[in-house]
Amino acid sequence: MYSSSAAGTGTAKYPEIKSLMGPDPQLKWVVTGMVLTQLLACYMVHDLPWKWVFFWSYGFGGCINHSLTLAIHDISHNVAFGNKLAHLNRWFAIWANLPIGLPYSASFKKYHIDHHRYLGGDGLDVDIPTDAEGWFFCTPLRKVLWLFLQPLFYALRPLVVNPKPVSRLEMMNAAVQFAVNFVIFYLWGLKPIVYLIAGSILCMGLHPISGHFIAEHYMFLKGHETYSYYGSLNRITFNVGYHMEHHDFPSIPGSKLPQVKKMAAEYYDSLPQHTSWTRVLWDFVFDDSIGPYTRIKREYKLVKQE
Repeated sequence: MYSSSAAGTGTAKYPEIKSLMGPDPQLKWVVTGMVLTQLLACYMVHDLPWKWVFFWSYGFGGCINHSLTLAIHDISHNVAFGNKLAHLNRWFAIWANLPIGLPYSASFKKYHIDHHRYLGGDGLDVDIPTDAEGWFFCTPLRKVLWLFLQPLFYALRPLVVNPKPVSRLEMMNAAVQFAVNFVIFYLWGLKPIVYLIAGSILCMGLHPISGHFIAEHYMFLKGHETYSYYGSLNRITFNVGYHMEHHDFPSIPGSKLPQVKKMAAEYYDSLPQHTSWTRVLWDFVFDDSIGPYTRIKREYKLVKQE
């Protein structure tokens, strides 16, 4: 287990944790509000000077878009409508995807399952940087560049490490996304499209919120693979900072993970944790002992189905 034996003994000692599992009835309304906010922002930026388009893209819209990627992370665990309505979760993720500007949700779901099932699995968990990334991005300047280009690596790495056939849902995700992009472009021109896509790329790269990418599984302390962060940025990131709790109980919505921490505090309080995602980024760049190589990698022997 990722946080001692919290998932097994935690539910045995605190059976009330099981009551937290299941859909979050508020999630669909929060996400819908965020999507509509971004659509309104598309109208508001369409006649701004380009410098202000990029300013608001990084300072406002990108934050919402990054938050939406984390909502999609939550939705991938079926916590919007529950396991019995899994198809609604898939379509709702496509709805949440719209302000991001590029199709993302269906592919994320496909690979995120492997991240939980084969954490650190060589050739399976595409969250693990490639050997080439670890070899090249080893100096402070190169690590800054790697952080800036992180969205690109997250998009392309699966195609190299663990390529999978394109699914029908991914094709639908792309068709819906590009159709909405075309409507926005037809109504308000290019600037809203740039506002959306630039915000997604910039705020998933070198941005304080992006500290969670590094904070979650990079081995800042030898032998400790997964870390939580309990700071204020959880309020706008669907509590993704509660990452040990999430890996122990992935079927519990992010909104309820603080309750897991409170119920089973004895399992989590003594474990290493991060206090600042900005500090995480700083240490990642300037600490020579930390870099893309600083991940635990495992070999899983899978039985191939004939």
